[in-house]
Amino acid sequence: MDIDLLRTYLAVVDTGSLTRAARQVHRTQAALSMQMKRLEEQAGCSLFFKEGRNLELTNDGKRLVSYTRRLLALHDEALSQLRTDASLPPLRLGSPDDYAQSLLPLLVDTIHDQHPRVQLQLTCAPTSKLKNLLDEGALDLAILTRAINSDEGHVLTLDRGIWIQHPQFDWHRYEALPLALYEADCKFHSSALDGLNKTHRPYRIKALSANAGALMALVRQGNAITAAATASLPPDLIEVDATHEMPALPSIDIVLVSSPTGHPLVSVNWAGELARTLALRLASGQPL
Repeated sequence: MDIDLLRTYLAVVDTGSLTRAARQVHRTQAALSMQMKRLEEQAGCSLFFKEGRNLELTNDGKRLVSYTRRLLALHDEALSQLRTDASLPPLRLGSPDDYAQSLLPLLVDTIHDQHPRVQLQLTCAPTSKLKNLLDEGALDLAILTRAINSDEGHVLTLDRGIWIQHPQFDWHRYEALPLALYEADCKFHSSALDGLNKTHRPYRIKALSANAGALMALVRQGNAITAAATASLPPDLIEVDATHEMPALPSIDIVLVSSPTGHPLVSVNWAGELARTLALRLASGQPL
């Protein structure tokens, strides 16, 4: 079977979206649909069926996913063995701003342990923008917060949302709790506001930003609190304790996602092994 068709097939499976898969492989949705029909012809079986508005995998489609990953891994491994680190183009990494001082440095160190001569280019942006950059082929790897019910990427760690304050924040000073929050596309934004509304806790939004540094600077002044993942907690700030009865925030999966096209180093196998190595370092409690 055609390697390009299999790579497109895996993009559809991993993103769960014809729209995102089409952007990743630089095809229109109509062209992508024709490619999937060609793959079904080559496989001699149906790979998809409609379930309402969703496109689901048949049993044969699910079986092909396993073979596809192995075939692409072997194909990409063969190509990577024919290249040296010095001949590789720069590896483009992405991370949300709030993981840039915790998870991203560990990812950089892990990559350089394996490929010390590969140049790295770093981009910090919200998860939604990083997904677009991956889809457009402008990034090779990215640390993302995974959407609920998604299997995209390789899990690095399970994190949880917390409320963050300055140690000297004066809770008795404010009738309406001052908030410095991530913008609306962050899940902690909606969870924080929903929780406060349901508990009838008065609040006012002092600032919104996609930049973790800006939010933590406001919290550091002692006149606002924020909601973020524990990986984002700076050493000079603290988690709000239970006595203040703040609403619970959700848990999140932090994952490593690779672009299906682009850098010759980023094979299916290598991305998975890189994620597993990084996950083990995180689980061992290695300082970030």
